[in-house]
Order: sequence, then structure tokens, then C-alpha cells
Amino acid sequence: MTPRAAITGLSGPRLTVEEAALLREAPPAGAILFRRNVESPDQLRALTAEIRDLLGESAPILVDQEGGRVARLRPPHWPAFPPACVFEGRPAAEAAASAALLGAACAGVGLDVVCAPVLDLRLPGAHEVIGDRAFSAGPEEVARLGEAWIAGLMAAGCTPVIKHIPGHGRATADSHEALPRVEAGAAELARDIAPFRAVCTGNAGRHLWAMTAHITYAALDPDRPATLSPCVIERTIRGEIGFDGVLVSDDLMMGALSGLSNDLAAASLRAGCDLVLHCNGVLADTATLLRACPPLTDRAAERLAAARAAARAATPAARAAGARPPAATQAAHALTTA
Repeated sequence: MTPRAAITGLSGPRLTVEEAALLREAPPAGAILFRRNVESPDQLRALTAEIRDLLGESAPILVDQEGGRVARLRPPHWPAFPPACVFEGRPAAEAAASAALLGAACAGVGLDVVCAPVLDLRLPGAHEVIGDRAFSAGPEEVARLGEAWIAGLMAAGCTPVIKHIPGHGRATADSHEALPRVEAGAAELARDIAPFRAVCTGNAGRHLWAMTAHITYAALDPDRPATLSPCVIERTIRGEIGFDGVLVSDDLMMGALSGLSNDLAAASLRAGCDLVLHCNGVLADTATLLRACPPLTDRAAERLAAARAAARAATPAARAAGARPPAATQAAHALTTA
């Protein structure tokens, strides 16, 4: 059965009988896990194995694990990784080493797609929802460290998800709660877009995933947020930025999209997303989404396969090339344990 073009959340640390039945009836392309799904390494390995027994060995299982305040794997079972901001001005090798350690922690429990790094700018006056999750206010520094972070995750065998494309850093509202509207002109938006474009057109950016921003950019499409806008996706994300990997929406259950469409999944997929993200783990909501969600397209399946293959290929190559030199690994470990 062709999976639906969706990544869905689950209710707890184990699949319920009802969830397992739904995943058999209307399988999503993959799953995303949160703190409610995490108890211990052994429990998490069992859960990811059970998900893949139902969805297939190649089904991606996502996690938001950026370090800092956005972390689903936490002490005492996992290290407390630092937020992105601490790497500003530091050697790229330290960022890559930290990402590789973080990726290894995820891969060790069956999580193969890591929703990081954040390539948004850390801008004064913006809402703190991004804040220390961003590497810097400077596009060049964000690109430099973002590329290193991507290389580190891929060295661990994980596929990175860059976010929030085409840029969340200028928003003055939290898209978890309301729909931000950015009135910036073309010159300002060019700075927001620059890190994404640099990463996506470089070697580090091939075969990635990217997550859309639930933001309306008046200069790009005054009527629709990026997640639902063919203009933003076709002209800016696929066109100007040059992103050709797996494009997944941010969570459709966030407050930013409340009331915008009777069928947000279909609207997002029509706009050009390959997958939609539905995270709340409420069985009735997930069932409604999956039963109505269109199947994964052939092009989306090709992009998923290419991203998976690239991550697998990067792991032995990175190890052979010494992607984590001892000094950088020690420095990253020091930041993690500080």
C-alpha cells in the first residue's frame, strides 16, 4: 500500500492497539516522536522497531533534537547538548563534532531524521521562539555553522531537516500560537534566505529535508503563509533558494494555521510540500488526517530515497575522512557537559 504523504505523532511510549491498527489501515510515510514518547533507550529502541515493523524498514522516524531547549532526548539517559548560539565564532569542526555526537545518540535508538539545524537568523526585536536556537544574526555565519552541523549529523547516519525555510527569524509572533506576518521588503528577505541558499547550493545541502515556516511574507505572497503558498514554494524555496530535497510542512496543528483551511494537508501538498507534519498524537485527529491525506507522490518517494541513501553513504565516508578530529570532539564534549 502506498503510504500517505504525512508524518504523524503518537500518543505515548508504546503503540496502542488502536494506533497499530490505524498505521496498518492508512499508513503514513513515517512518524515523529516527542517527550511523551521517550522513557529510556531500551524503550525507545523497542518503539522505533515496532513502528518500522508496521511501516517498513525505510520509514523515516523524526525527532526535534537541536540541543538547548529543543531536545526530546534528555538527561539522565542522554547528554544535554548545547544550543546553536554557543557555536557562534567557534571553529566549524566543533559544531560538526557536536552534531555528530547528537546524531549518534539519535541513531542509536532508531531515530534517523533529525529536525535541525535551524538556519533562521537571530534578529533583535524578533519573537524569542527562535532566539538561542539560531547560530547568529549574520547570514554568512549561519551558513558556515549550518553546513558544519549538517555534515556532523550525516556523519552519524542521520538526515538533517533545515528549518524554517525561507526564514523564521524576522517574525514577531510565535507560529505555535498565531500566524506571523512579515512585512519586510526584498532586501531584508534576501538576508533571511541567504543561509538556506548557501547550504542548498553547496555540497552539504544535497538530498536534505527542509521544514516550511508558517509565516506570511507580504513581499512573496500577501495572502497565504509559506506552507500553503505555491508562489513561495515554487518561486522562492524551489527557485531562488534552489532546494530540491524533501519539503515537509511544519506541524499542521500549530496555532498559525488555525482556521485557514478545511483541509490543511491537501492545501499544503497542492502548494508543493512533499509531506505534511501532524504532531499531536491524538488518535481521532490522526485518523481523520490519514484517511483523507493523498498518497505519497513518485517524486516525493524519489526524494525520500535519495536523502536516505545520502545519509547512509556519508557515514563511512565521513569516518574515513576523520570528520570528528579528537580536538574538535573533545571541545564539543566540553560544551555538552558544561
